[in-house]
Amino acid sequence: MSIQGKKLALACAEAADNTKAENIMISDLRGLSSLTDFMVICTGNSMPQMRAILRDISKTIDEDHGVKPTHKEGKVDARWVVLDYVDVMVHIMDEEMREFYGLEQLWKDAKRVEWEPAKPTTKSSAKPG
Repeated sequence: MSIQGKKLALACAEAADNTKAENIMISDLRGLSSLTDFMVICTGNSMPQMRAILRDISKTIDEDHGVKPTHKEGKVDARWVVLDYVDVMVHIMDEEMREFYGLEQLWKDAKRVEWEPAKPTTKSSAKPG
């Protein structure tokens, strides 16, 4: 059985976080939208970073969970790309597009899904001996 719903949204958010996407937010749209159950929105600071976020989310979800997006809409050059996983839609946007379209405001009635970014691994400070 493949990953879906909230677990898929969390996996997408973690993959975006691993590529240093900023302001990652997950909204639970169940009961509010007939398009999808969860929406992940994240911001990239540059076109190369947005390409990396797009590539890494797609690759991580495919390799770790065997799920490919059913549709990809937009281009990084347009500063907004959507990965459609049916249960989850991932919006990768630059800051200007994110502010202009205000998806958070459009879906302000949606519940926010709390999640914790992965903590960076630090080497032990214990001294040998």
